[in-house]
Amino acid sequence: MLQIEILDMRKQILGNDHPDTLSSMASLAVTYSNLGKHKDAEMLEIEVLDMRKQILGNDHPHTLSSMASLAATYSNLGKHKDVGMLEIEVLDMRKQILGNDHPDTLSSMASQAATYSNLGKHKNAEKLQIEVLDMRKQILGNDHPDTLSSMASLAVSYTNLGKHKDAEMRQIEVLDMRKQILGNDHPDTLSSMASLAVVYSNQGKHKNAEKLNIEVLDIRKQILGNDHPDTLSSMASLVVIYKDLGKHKIAEKLQIEVLDMRKQILGNDHLHTLSSMANLAVTYSNLGKHKNAEKLQIEVLDMRKQILGNDHPDTLWSMANLAISYNNLGKYKNAEKLQIEALDMRKQIPGNDHPGTLSSMASLAVIYSNQGKHKNAEKLNIEVLDMRKQILGNDHPDTLWSMANLAATYKNLGKHKDAEKLNIEVLDMRKEILGNDHPDTLKSMASLAATYKNLGKHKDAEKLNIEVLNMRK
Repeated sequence: MLQIEILDMRKQILGNDHPDTLSSMASLAVTYSNLGKHKDAEMLEIEVLDMRKQILGNDHPHTLSSMASLAATYSNLGKHKDVGMLEIEVLDMRKQILGNDHPDTLSSMASQAATYSNLGKHKNAEKLQIEVLDMRKQILGNDHPDTLSSMASLAVSYTNLGKHKDAEMRQIEVLDMRKQILGNDHPDTLSSMASLAVVYSNQGKHKNAEKLNIEVLDIRKQILGNDHPDTLSSMASLVVIYKDLGKHKIAEKLQIEVLDMRKQILGNDHLHTLSSMANLAVTYSNLGKHKNAEKLQIEVLDMRKQILGNDHPDTLWSMANLAISYNNLGKYKNAEKLQIEALDMRKQIPGNDHPGTLSSMASLAVIYSNQGKHKNAEKLNIEVLDMRKQILGNDHPDTLWSMANLAATYKNLGKHKDAEKLNIEVLDMRKEILGNDHPDTLKSMASLAATYKNLGKHKDAEKLNIEVLNMRK
């Protein structure tokens, strides 16, 4: 590798502690990160940081840059608590030395907002991103790349908070400006198109999302080539949309193609390769190939434990997904044990109110239901619902899913009136937020029809079932 060669020559000629040598080490660390070698990047960045502190002092701009880079690597390794502490330190020092409105200070604030998002603190992220955006507009202007990046980041927070209409408006605004300023085929423009496709998917506009993703994929293939990481990311995004459209066979075929290319280009143990394997396992589950899903998830889990450690968020996601596969295979005891283990670790690391923790609680409730432990399921579903209402709001998709899950538990307990009331509430909200023909809305209609049947309201059940059938056609 050329960077290693340059670093070795600078060490010999200039010495280990020369600024140019340290710059080469920092550059090599960036390359390691891009290759998914985050442990190597971490070791190198710690070394650079320690030397810069000794030579330049704690408050030198280069030292602060090293701290910021190390924080980014901690984020890639899932060490979000360490990230938060380091970013706060960098932010405080930049405010003191450079002032509140310096570009580097604003970058630190933006990084802190990203960390809030990673920790599931989407309200905090939103608040900080609005502050950064307002300051960048004043200092840099509306059409500066950093301002547009802030607008795009805020749109992502809106998505995380379930504010899909706000997210859509903001993403369209960013996309239009990037097209004007940067051109249609600029990487940032393509990123905006891809982000807008995600927003469309979250609103159930899967056809719009599919069209946009295909457009991004075609442009990336032409400009970057078939095997560029961004091209592969577009293919992976298109897989998600095919899944949402119920095109699981097409999704499977495309995922296998992405996985094979990532193995060849990035290697078997790269994080993106492992993500492709994990996503393929989910598709296998959707196709009812639970044995294939189980086998692949075990492989991903073992590799993530080795590479990232037992308590990394991606490792915990693998544990949770494997528990779901065990549940699908009727291995309820294994599923319960693994989901409880993932839940306990998530409570300790991201915290009780993190989306991942709440997902584990919701999955565990399903496992309880499958074992006939409906009281345990009810208790857990109520707890998840209350927390999601507080954190995400009443109309967030995850909150609505919790309400739907609780309604199902009420049905299992024979509380059909409670189930009916909750199902009607979910259906009304999904119609308003997602539209009448969204898959989640149709699921709510089907659930309500089943509840009507349990209550002996056969005419209402028949009418609703016919409506669902006609819309699914």
